[in-house]
Amino acid sequence: MRSRYAAFAVRDPAYLLRTWHPSTRPPGLELDEGTRWLGLEILGSTEGSAFHSTGTVTFRARWTEGGRPGALHERSRFERLNGAWVYVDGDLLD
Repeated sequence: MRSRYAAFAVRDPAYLLRTWHPSTRPPGLELDEGTRWLGLEILGSTEGSAFHSTGTVTFRARWTEGGRPGALHERSRFERLNGAWVYVDGDLLD
């Protein structure tokens, strides 16, 4: 989760697409140049250890766009694929 947040912050769509499950991955990804990511707070997780093949991460990521603050609060689902954790999808919270 932290590495994907960092990829959003530095605008690295190639990394985001590589770490996205093939069944839900979009064909491309354009990141808004006007969005500035300010911080990530991990609020909880389930499973996701070396002994699991799935897991969730609940987080809040803060951002600004055009001087307006915002936040993304999501429970993301991850799956281990070929030994690596990949983002499957998520549910928006709040």
